[in-house]
Amino acid sequence: MDDCEAAAVVGCERCPALVDSRSRIVNGTGPADADLLFVGEGPGATEDDRGEPFVGRSGSVLDDALRDAGLARADVRITNCVRCRPPENRDPTAEELGNCRDHLRREIELVDPSVVATLGKVPAEHLLGRSVGVTGEAGSVEELRIGGRARRLVICLHPAATLYDRSQAEPFASAVETAAELAGVDGAGGGQSRLDGF
Repeated sequence: MDDCEAAAVVGCERCPALVDSRSRIVNGTGPADADLLFVGEGPGATEDDRGEPFVGRSGSVLDDALRDAGLARADVRITNCVRCRPPENRDPTAEELGNCRDHLRREIELVDPSVVATLGKVPAEHLLGRSVGVTGEAGSVEELRIGGRARRLVICLHPAATLYDRSQAEPFASAVETAAELAGVDGAGGGQSRLDGF
């Protein structure tokens, strides 16, 4: 259940290929006033099935990194650049990212996080508007202006990168820790996730 109903997308049909591919629209989850917002690329098969972002293998990696940073999933908000699963889990096209950009911008404005952490190359490039070498730039902090205010953006690797290359585990965890520290999130949620299955 999304805690920020005003940011929820319902019935969008802007991207025919994604409408055909999805089972459901996957909206962001987490506190409506989170200080830290993670932005991924788009839902995968598990996320499309369950209707929640980052609940597959990548979600388990993210949960572990959050726990190591002293947080629970309930302490942060998690969303995606596009809300519908691309066919065969391909990257969203530039047109699809553009079609969903207003949804993401509205969610960022409503949640009003002080820190946005991008999970992977696609969301980093989408929000920063430039080419990003995510492996080399992981943990870098930049300024992002959305909704009339400056926010800090932390570039993170996609958690799936750690599944295919264990050498990426430390840079990923370190970037998540940097994001948590910048946001001043203290894990006041008690360490228990409000979502099932983790």
